[in-house]
Amino acid sequence: MAIEVSDRAREWLKRKGGVVTVRLSPRHGCCGGGADIAVAEARAPDVPEHYTRLDLDGVIVHIDPSLLDQGLRLDVEGFLGLGHLFVEGASPTRSKE
Repeated sequence: MAIEVSDRAREWLKRKGGVVTVRLSPRHGCCGGGADIAVAEARAPDVPEHYTRLDLDGVIVHIDPSLLDQGLRLDVEGFLGLGHLFVEGASPTRSKE
C-alpha cells in the first residue's frame, strides 16, 4: 500500500473535508544545504494532476508519486480538538534545489 491512514487521522480528516495532500517540502539548513521531508496537509493540491489520487476508506489522498512505495503512515496528534497531521516512515532526502 502506498500509505496507511490511521483510524484517528481518518476521522479527523473526514471532519476537515475528507481530503489530504502528502508531498515533499524543502527545508533549508542554517549553513547551507537542505532536505525534502514528507508533509501532509488537509486540503487538495493546487495542481492535482501532479499527484497520484487514492481513495482510502472514504478519505481522498493526493500523494506525490515519488512517495508511493515508501511504506508511509499518516496520523494525527494533538488534544482538545486541536490536531495536526504528520507522516511517518519517510526519510528526509537531499533537496534538489
